[in-house]
Amino acid sequence: MSFETDLKRLEEITELLKDESTGLEKAIELYEEASKLTKSLNKTLSSLERRIEKVTSEDEFELEKEEMKEDEEDI
Repeated sequence: MSFETDLKRLEEITELLKDESTGLEKAIELYEEASKLTKSLNKTLSSLERRIEKVTSEDEFELEKEEMKEDEEDI
């Protein structure tokens, strides 16, 4: 499943768990599903965060190189 699909399902589960007509057995099943979805979503978010940090650090490195080059040209 995609991140968006998993997130939407987690939201649906949340609403079902709030519903007083959801029986105990069903609530436990939904809770287990929600737990698995949460772990998967957190793993995806962590991976995306690492990718963003990598891109950001590469951008910062390029900016530093450009600044050093400009400083050398001024000399």
